[in-house]
This record gives sequence, structure tokens and C-alpha cells, in this order.
Amino acid sequence: MTGIRAFLVLFTAMLSLVFASPASADAGPGKCTGQFVNPITDICWSCLFPISIGGLEIWPSNRPDPDNPDFPLCLCGLRPGIAMGFWEPVRLADVSMKPWCFVNLGGMKLDPGFDVGFRSISGPSAVGGASQYYSSWHVHWYAYPLIYWMEIVADFLCLEPGSIDILYISEIDPLWQDSELTAIINPEAVLFANPLALAACAADCAAATANLPLDEMFWCAGCQGSMYPMNGNVSASIGHVQASRLVLSRFAYKLHRELVSWGTMGSKGLCGKYLMPVMRKQQYRFQATSPNPATKGRYACPPIGASTTFQSPGQVIPAIGEDMGYLVWRKRNCCAL
Repeated sequence: MTGIRAFLVLFTAMLSLVFASPASADAGPGKCTGQFVNPITDICWSCLFPISIGGLEIWPSNRPDPDNPDFPLCLCGLRPGIAMGFWEPVRLADVSMKPWCFVNLGGMKLDPGFDVGFRSISGPSAVGGASQYYSSWHVHWYAYPLIYWMEIVADFLCLEPGSIDILYISEIDPLWQDSELTAIINPEAVLFANPLALAACAADCAAATANLPLDEMFWCAGCQGSMYPMNGNVSASIGHVQASRLVLSRFAYKLHRELVSWGTMGSKGLCGKYLMPVMRKQQYRFQATSPNPATKGRYACPPIGASTTFQSPGQVIPAIGEDMGYLVWRKRNCCAL
């Protein structure tokens, strides 16, 4: 399949999803905004780099990169190979305060036919009172193995195969909307619900902005706030960019805690994925796809917790209201043939 054919298959799949679902622009509060992701022009292709063999970068980049296995040769069972490290776009994510709003599917809004996932919309646009700094978000998680579709690297066993699919819809997840129920999967949250633990996140903020987040401080989402609770309720919402990136970080952590997402980086990932219930933040980069794709620059695909000072321009649209879309890049270390 050629790259053009892959794009046509993707576009056809999206259209079939739209026409097969009972879409309604008036379903629930708020107007949904968004756009289809162009797999050519809306992707930050420089976010693929650096590419390394062992500890040597064969295609360097000015973007921060976690440590790779030092030795260039590897062995998986009886199969020898070369220890490669690279970044792979594998997921799309909608992050919106409006339920059933599919940002990366052209701003399509569905009417599920039953009252689930609907909550009051609040946030920075609601001026006055404590609710001004509170926001509640939903996330939709898509499979999006772009490099595999485009066949940029042919016959590469390290790439995640598959086709576009909606993997997770937070509206039907009771743990996502209720902080008390969320404690089932993050009981340790009570240990970090104090000013001292939150103040320590300033170090993670500085590290993520300058280079990479501190995986040892797993309860921190850097400059965005706390990883707990692992749901879409943000009690300190400063803006759409900050709050949506915090929610997406929490969602990724939640998937790791539920053993849905696994580890792919480091020496343990050379021969396959491994369990990672405590997510390593250095494994991910988030690139904005909506309302405006971030396709170039140092902060086009920053790590979890980096300051949003250089990411907010062009992502806040007055009056219309923003629904945020993201492309998730994942660090991959692999024993390649």
C-alpha cells in the first residue's frame, strides 16, 4: 500500500464512522469545534528525532531525549539485532469540556441517545466565584500508527501495526468523572494531597521545561499541576492549554495504571512492551493538532509537564471556545533486525 493509498483508507474510515453514527450538532451543551488531521501537513515530522543506535545519535535533534541503551547490539531470545531508539506517533486524543465532542474527527458531536457523560461546562470562561478556576474534561483516545500506514519505514518490526480506531471514550467511564471512585485505581493520591508535595512539583516543572520531566516525581505533571486524581476534574484551571495538557497526562497515566498502556522505552523495551503501572513521563510527547497544529519549533511536541508559555499562542480563540486535539508521540527502544 502506498502512502497515498494509506491516506485514502484513513479518510474513508473516518467518513464511514461519521455516517454510521447518529451525529447531532445540538447534542449536549456547547458547540464542538475541530478538524480532521492531515497526515502530511499537520504532523511535526521533526518530532521523530533523534534516532539512535545504542548510545549514538545517528540523526540528532535539539529535542530532549531520554537515555538509550549504551550497547548497539542486542539479543532477543536467539535473535540478534541492533538497539534502536526513535519516537513514534501512535495515538490521537480529543480533550474537550463538551461531552461527545470528537475534535480530531472534524469537530463532530454525537448524540448517544442516553444521558451519560453530561456535566456542566465551566472553566476560565466562567468568570466569577470558585468555579472560575475549575474545569471538567473528557478524553477520546484513538489508535493512530501513522508511520506504519505511511510505510515510511518498510518491514520494520519495531513499528506498531494497526488501523485507525477509537480505543477509549471517557464519557462511559464512571472512574473518570467521580474523584471518589477514581481512588480505586490511585489510592496513593492521599499521600500527595498536601502543599509540600505540590510545592515539590516546581522542580519537575523546571526540569520538564529545560529538558525532561523527573520520572522519580511521578505524582507531578510539571508546570501543569498534580497527576492526581487520575480523572478529568481540574481544580486549578489556568487556561485551556494548561488544563487540557494536564488532563491528557492524567489520562495517559490512568491507562498505564489500568495496564492498558505499557512501557516501550529503555533496555526493558528492546524485546517488547512491558508492564509500567507507574508511568514514566519521559516516554511521551504531546503535539497539538487542534485548534492550530504545532508542526515546527522547539516546543511543537514538548514532554509532559513543560511550561505552556511557548505553546499557548494560536491555541486560544476568543468567543468561539477551544476544543483541544493532540497527537501522542511515544519513545520506542527496539531490537531491530
